[in-house]
Amino acid sequence: MRFFRHGPRGHERAGMVDARGGHRDLSALLSDFETRHLASHFASFAAIDPDKLPLLNETIRIGPPVAAVGKIICIGLNYVDHAREANMEIPAEPVVFMKATSSICGPNDDVQLPKDSIKSDWEVELGVVIGREARNVTVEQALSHVAGLCVINDLSERTFQLERGGQWDKGKSCDTFAPMGPYLVTLDEIADLADLELWCDVNGQRVQTGNTRHMIFNVPFLVHYVSQFMSLQPGDIISTGTPPGVGMGRKPPVWLKAGDEMRLGISGLGQQRQRVRAHIGSANQ
Repeated sequence: MRFFRHGPRGHERAGMVDARGGHRDLSALLSDFETRHLASHFASFAAIDPDKLPLLNETIRIGPPVAAVGKIICIGLNYVDHAREANMEIPAEPVVFMKATSSICGPNDDVQLPKDSIKSDWEVELGVVIGREARNVTVEQALSHVAGLCVINDLSERTFQLERGGQWDKGKSCDTFAPMGPYLVTLDEIADLADLELWCDVNGQRVQTGNTRHMIFNVPFLVHYVSQFMSLQPGDIISTGTPPGVGMGRKPPVWLKAGDEMRLGISGLGQQRQRVRAHIGSANQ
């Protein structure tokens, strides 16, 4: 099953995708997805025939697929080639950091550069949405705690991240720096978690191409690993790392600027499109 949220920011409603990719309105059955729906792995919706739901206009705004996210846990340097392009050691254990939930926006919302940004960068990533509380789970148990998957653009301001006194969170948590969606896709829709293609285009040029088979630490291991250090709650999201091709790794480096367009996606999970806007109040807005 594929679920989404639609409507104005802060007033999103529940939706479901039909077999032909049409967007259907679920709001007559529930106003919005809550953590209890994630905890049940959407089992209560399995019997719904999407074709009987109202068809939505194609121009509707799609919001982030999960409401009230508790925390975003990010995994750094999880693809060998990305670690090399960043001139960092290949990690022996997952690199874990956090991203503020205030950075979340819809998959096609504008991305706004933060004040004083000079090195903002793109990162297409696979997002793992927790559906059931996970605490000290084994690798074998891990996927039973997952509600589904989504696309994430883990935008990063590299100056804030790497040149402002440590802690990556500062460069990761700017407003609009976590576009999510368009869909939350349940695991039954995914043939092979270890064979998902990731890609990102900037201004029509393909800059990132990757596959989850090249992850250093796979999804079940990451859920297991993170759950050893903190409990994972329904609605929490693990952003699993980006493949090579980020702006920081290009020679010379390339940074996002106002007017740029990003398009990115993951096979089976949908696509995103964002326009880059200058910081509000900037002279070049």
